[in-house]
Amino acid sequence: MQEFSLYLPGILLAYSAFLLGIASPGPNILAVIGTSMGVGRQSGISLAMGVASGSFTWALLTVFGLSAILATYASALILIKIFGGVYLLWLAYKSFKSAASTHDIEAKELAGGRRTRFGYLKRGYIIQMTNPKAALAWIAIISLGLQEGAPHWVGVVIVAGTFLMSIAIHILYAVAFSTPAMVRLYGKSRRTIQGVLGTFFALAGLRLLTSRS
Repeated sequence: MQEFSLYLPGILLAYSAFLLGIASPGPNILAVIGTSMGVGRQSGISLAMGVASGSFTWALLTVFGLSAILATYASALILIKIFGGVYLLWLAYKSFKSAASTHDIEAKELAGGRRTRFGYLKRGYIIQMTNPKAALAWIAIISLGLQEGAPHWVGVVIVAGTFLMSIAIHILYAVAFSTPAMVRLYGKSRRTIQGVLGTFFALAGLRLLTSRS
């Protein structure tokens, strides 16, 4: 129990970064929203499940990759944290820039015609796996949760928790944004949301850059 409480703050910070990252719509979220609005809720849910599966894959690759690196080069954690911290500060800049912009989100139906539910699931997975920013984001997220000498179960808890949250939130997007009214509501609060996200990303980035463990 004492060991769990030692790593719990980092795990919760990783969860928070993941949740707030999803709150800032990227290509994957916009694809889910556009599909739900243009095609239907079930197609949006299928696409959301594909995106969540891709997110899970990136999480696994990142955890095992970083664990292998740290097992061989313990000092690499410093470089990983620097990289993650700089990326989070870049996300903060993008969020503040978005908050200052007057442009609303642009959610469009996927090109290439209508698909089966499995087709949308596969498309969602491809969208997530071919997004280079997803890899960078996961390095930052895992860096927040890992400390020097952290046992393997810490990575497992982060991956399992974020996967469950990914499924729930992406499906929530598909259901909630199946009506244009929700998009308009989000648009009205978008600038405030992006400002909050920018503040969190900035604080999390500075925490990583100043962390000694």
